[in-house]
This record gives sequence, structure tokens and C-alpha cells, in this order.
Amino acid sequence: MSTLSELGLPTLNFPIYEFRIQEEKGALKIFDPARKKYVALTPEEWIRQHLIHYLNKDKGYPLGLMMIEKEFKYNKLSKRADIIVCDRTGAPILMAECKSHDVEITQSVFDQVMRYNLKMDVKIVVLSNGLNHFCFQLDKKNQTYLALTEIPAWDK
Repeated sequence: MSTLSELGLPTLNFPIYEFRIQEEKGALKIFDPARKKYVALTPEEWIRQHLIHYLNKDKGYPLGLMMIEKEFKYNKLSKRADIIVCDRTGAPILMAECKSHDVEITQSVFDQVMRYNLKMDVKIVVLSNGLNHFCFQLDKKNQTYLALTEIPAWDK
């Protein structure tokens, strides 16, 4: 297999993981362990796969409780959350938004995700472009988000 740079993939601010990457009809695909299938390897997917591995391998979130590109309605429009993690009852507890490594995480990105969370109502929100990661916890009592220094581990 080629090196990351030969594939045009940047080194990200995550631990090193082994990925299953294959070429199919001239396009690169990466195996998604949550969806259990190969998907197109886009710049955003490269970030998403790193975050899925990080949540699972380093933070203990079960793959079986992750929903990837979960569609939902917001103001009558179809939207997609990159990663939703549910608790064992099926209630969403974490939502992650992944951007390509060359997309800056700005206030408008933060605002977009927080608007989505009005619908999803999760406790933990993660934003990542693979280089910079931001994590927030909803404080329902005060209707604010608290910045966290790291993504909390899975709470069994």
C-alpha cells in the first residue's frame, strides 16, 4: 500500500491507527468499522474515520452504538450528523461534526452544530478538522455549553 502522502492524505492530530484502504474503479475507499463497509475516501471521511477509531479505541465508545451520517430534519430540511453515539437505551449522547483538514473550525461551524443539537439534544458535542478538536458539554440548567479539555470516556 502507498504511503499517506502518496495517497494525498494528511497526517492528523490523532493517534496512529491502521486503516483498510483499497482502490476500486480508480477511487480510494476506506473501511468504516461502524457501518461495516467500504466508503469513498474523501478528505472529510479521513477525519471521520480517525474520530471513529479514537472514540472506540481510546475512549471506549462501542461501535455498535455509533450512527454515521445520521439523517435528521431541521427546520423541515434534511441534515446529516457525521457521528452520533447513543447510550445503551438508544438515546443520543454525543454528536460529532467533522470537517476537512483544510476547513477552519470557526464560530459559524460551532453555531451550525449547536443548531443541530437543538434537534439532537446530546450532552457532548465534538468538532474536528483532524488538526484541531473542540469538545463541549451542554449545561442544560444554565442553557450554555462548557468547553472541555478532552472528549470524555464512554460512561458504561
